Amino acid sequence: MSIAQEPVRLRRGGRSSRRELRSAHDTTMLPALKRNLPLVEPLNDEQIAKIDNASMDILEEVGVVFRDPVAIEDWRKAGAKIGEDDRVHLDRQMVRELIRTIPENFTYHARNPANNLPFGKDHAIFVPMTGAPYMRDLEDKRRGPTLKDLGDFHKLAHMLPAMHSTAHHIVEPMDHVVAHRHLRITYSSMKHSDKTFMGMTTSPKNAEDVMDMCAILFGEEFMETHAVTTGNCNGNSPLVWDETMLGAMRAFCKRNQPVLCSPFVLGGANTPASTAAAVAQLNAEALSALAYTQVIRKGCPAIYGHYLSTVSMKSGAPMAGTPEISLMNFMIGQMARHYRVPWRTSNTLGGAKTFDAQAGYESASTMMAVLMSGANYMWHSAGWNEAGMHCSMAKFVVDAEQCAMGYRMVEGVQWDDFDEALAAVRDIGPGGHYLGHPHTQENFQKAFFMPDMFDNNSIEQWIADGSKDITERALLHAKSLLNAYEEPTLEAATNEALLDYITRREREIPAVDALNDEF
Repeated sequence: MSIAQEPVRLRRGGRSSRRELRSAHDTTMLPALKRNLPLVEPLNDEQIAKIDNASMDILEEVGVVFRDPVAIEDWRKAGAKIGEDDRVHLDRQMVRELIRTIPENFTYHARNPANNLPFGKDHAIFVPMTGAPYMRDLEDKRRGPTLKDLGDFHKLAHMLPAMHSTAHHIVEPMDHVVAHRHLRITYSSMKHSDKTFMGMTTSPKNAEDVMDMCAILFGEEFMETHAVTTGNCNGNSPLVWDETMLGAMRAFCKRNQPVLCSPFVLGGANTPASTAAAVAQLNAEALSALAYTQVIRKGCPAIYGHYLSTVSMKSGAPMAGTPEISLMNFMIGQMARHYRVPWRTSNTLGGAKTFDAQAGYESASTMMAVLMSGANYMWHSAGWNEAGMHCSMAKFVVDAEQCAMGYRMVEGVQWDDFDEALAAVRDIGPGGHYLGHPHTQENFQKAFFMPDMFDNNSIEQWIADGSKDITERALLHAKSLLNAYEEPTLEAATNEALLDYITRREREIPAVDALNDEF
């Protein structure tokens, strides 16, 4: 039976059958990645100073537009120079003093303490993609997603060991009015997994709703001293931060929750057509937002962010996996470490329309650069394709396994059994083999990573097994995981409080949706 013909049975059998299925999958989350390999750092000290100086010149002389009256007043009180058209000119010494108060590292706290994550410096986490208006489903059909589809992605993120977070709207639930989606998306992240998650920043009020829901889940006082979620605030390159993002940033920072300060880079379109100059502009944009987080609340966690792509000069379309993106990741990593702040990048990006060789090459090229650049928050680590227009179920599970492989590489060389392994050389001697040796028997499962999604059998065995390509194998694996899924217990009173909050807010928020009039 082909994938297109095979029915999806996501709840076959009871708890005991799901337990049997789970036993076939190790779903234990990997600890936060601790890097033990040297990083790729193409900039020397003089070049780091050159980028820094150019960025500070931009902040002082060109200025950054903060298109928000509250932010303008905040900057005025902080002593910044306010020019025409809400253009804020930031003195470099002021910027340096502000970003110095950002924590270099902290811990993400999940509702299951076993899934807490040290973050920053040498520690990093993998986070799935978000924001796709379409998906490729369990039959590899491209279509609009529903809230149930979003829940399935959250379940997969919960069960895939290399995914440290369930993110938030991995796909947009098109069966819910836009004005109410942030509530249902946040609840899905909280209910379907006990890992950390992201919080919606689609408007200041939506961000406040997310903070209220986090307070129900974790407690208001707990949030004052613990990071429990992550917000993302995108800049409008070149050199603009708008009212929506700045209001959402304030909602998170006032509750001491970290935000990604992310310029949205389309290299050659909204930056100069130069890798080094694009980084100088991006660096100025990121620094201006990072500094503003500390104006809002000194000492609150913040993350140097960006979204990187280059633009095809043939079509104007964004591209993924290009060499300049890798170089920019290496450079931005050095700049973030220069300022002693954690940083975010985008991982496993693809522009392909299907899960094909292009998608694989683009994602592999991006991931290798991300791993060797020292990024801390590796967002869009599973599912991203078609320049983010769809999330693929098949690519989601394969990307997650690729992240596990990358994790194993960046852990570095293991020396714990070196002497025992050398002793096996003496036991076997010339001309023998190690397959039956006790050391091999004890260590073969952990000595070399064995991917489940790749087929390394002979062609005869591959044909005997049904000649399945990687998309078919991945979708079968996704179905098996969803069959095995069991929801992590959420305390009944907390669950009820969250649902009551959603009901009240959906009653209060007008369900008028200019983008989706049918609702």
